[in-house]
Amino acid sequence: MEKNRRSMAKALSFRVLATIVTLVILIMFTGDWAIASAVGAFDFISKLVLYYAHERAWEKVEWGKTN
Repeated sequence: MEKNRRSMAKALSFRVLATIVTLVILIMFTGDWAIASAVGAFDFISKLVLYYAHERAWEKVEWGKTN
């Protein structure tokens, strides 16, 4: 069983990486740091919550686990 802290650490590390990619793409397309930052911040928070909830839900699924 995975602890809540581990799920949160995984969610944070993935979101940092994914948000950097999002920011780079947005800057390339818009050339505007303000827009990229605003979208990146919203992206980071919303997807962090979603990823954490997804991880915790999958922790309850027994399929594919070994004892």
